[in-house]
Amino acid sequence: MKKTTFGKLAATALLATSTTMTYAADLVVGGKGFTEQLIMASMTEQLLKAKGFDVEKRDGMGSTVVRKAQINGQVDLYWEYTGTSLLNYNKVKEPMDAQQTYDTVKELDAKLGLVWLNPSDANNTYALAVRQDDSRTTNVKTLSELATLLNDGTRLTFATDVEFPVRPDGLKPFQKTYGMKFKRSEIKKMDPGLTYNALREKQVDIALVYTTDGRIAAFDFKVLDDDKGFFPTYAIVPVVREDTLKKYPKLEGIMNELAGKLNNDVLTRLNGQVDVEKRSIESVAAEFLKAEGLL
Repeated sequence: MKKTTFGKLAATALLATSTTMTYAADLVVGGKGFTEQLIMASMTEQLLKAKGFDVEKRDGMGSTVVRKAQINGQVDLYWEYTGTSLLNYNKVKEPMDAQQTYDTVKELDAKLGLVWLNPSDANNTYALAVRQDDSRTTNVKTLSELATLLNDGTRLTFATDVEFPVRPDGLKPFQKTYGMKFKRSEIKKMDPGLTYNALREKQVDIALVYTTDGRIAAFDFKVLDDDKGFFPTYAIVPVVREDTLKKYPKLEGIMNELAGKLNNDVLTRLNGQVDVEKRSIESVAAEFLKAEGLL
């Protein structure tokens, strides 16, 4: 009786172990937690599965978390922004153009075993936007012209995410570069996704936006030209662990081909399909890959 009971318990334990056991995938694709990153993670997962790889997707992470995960070998590849690596990870404050930024992060991150593949033509950087129907900013097309307007006494409220005002490369140096000054009461801090609706609903007059966000066009905003080149380039690039690339050298060609399909217009459209049209991330990613002949 005792032997039979033990046998049943052992069998039950073995069954439980076998059903919960997980097997390591060939590749772990990472991603951050906002729309564009979720789209790119899904797109990469679907593309690599179609190419025969066993893929596990881990998205929805913060920038620092996914970066550390890749360095530690928990993530094989994800899409990163050149400006993020330059400023946030490598703490380089020297102003650089797009090519210099890419070359610098490629060299610095190589020391950590990370390989930056070909950059896309998409640059998801910061920008300031206003409403097209705001008569006060009708003739304002550049950030320098906005500074002139503010310095002449027009008071405008500014919606920003909570990070930009305290970043060493954020609001304070921005105001210094353009010679403008928002009053403390005019700065409205909020979740980055809420700045768009706040501007649209006339709760504020200016909003900090990201240049590939689909809501800019959908809400008919006017993006002001960064005529002094304050905001760095945030080109989106596939970054792969060096040891992963050595194991799967075909990855380079696959990811570079996908990177070559991306630009601001493409990402703006894809982001808009999710954020404005409320389509699923997976269907938007799959439709793009099929349209481009990648699936």
